[in-house]
Amino acid sequence: MLAGVSVDYYTRLEKGNLRTASDQVLDAIAEALRLDPAERSHLFDLARSARSRTAPVMDDPRVTSSHVTDSLRPILDGMIGTPALISNGRLDILAANPLARGLYAPVFDSPTRAPKSPANLARFRSLDPASRDFYPDWAESADAPVAILRYQAGQYPRDTALSNLVGELSTRSDEFRTRWAAHNVRTHDRGAKRINHPVVGEIALDFDAMTVDANRSLRFMVYTARPDTRDAETLALLGSWITSETALKSLKR
Repeated sequence: MLAGVSVDYYTRLEKGNLRTASDQVLDAIAEALRLDPAERSHLFDLARSARSRTAPVMDDPRVTSSHVTDSLRPILDGMIGTPALISNGRLDILAANPLARGLYAPVFDSPTRAPKSPANLARFRSLDPASRDFYPDWAESADAPVAILRYQAGQYPRDTALSNLVGELSTRSDEFRTRWAAHNVRTHDRGAKRINHPVVGEIALDFDAMTVDANRSLRFMVYTARPDTRDAETLALLGSWITSETALKSLKR
């Protein structure tokens, strides 16, 4: 009634028959169900795929390429006091400045990381027991990557690499499989993150993400600590530890 469609028509939509649904109908349903922006976008992605036999494919180099341009790397490295990284829609960390590498050291060093492959945040959370210590709010933290991958799957249902990742994690992790079946979606734009770092201890950071125009699937992530807080002091301590580790490695060489 709220969406202004019949029960029979709405039932067909719930069964996946979205080909005849107009944008106006989808807007009305999204409004009636009080969908948030990510959920609404996901609904339209599903409808777009249903309407076309040529659903969005990963053949656009701006989407498929995981290449981080040389012009972006100096920007990352120049952000000395701020952890910053670039990831793709599959949550692979494609590039990171030293502070971000230090912050996510357990992810980069995880035994679950595939050889010669980038560190992956979803794989770390789902398969590495160390993630339960690294993320104090592990249950809530584990929801996020699954919902982000589900959102990405709605945008690019023919992304083979994404399908392979979801298949791997669903096979190896009961908890991932349960969360994937819930069909929750989320974007990764901004928020807060609490981490229990193995060297400097617990730290809470805000994060903001920006899309890289040259490649729509890449996200430039920046983490910040609120000024004049214990978290800011801990972040500075992390920077000192990274500097000392780098100097020590240099001396050993």
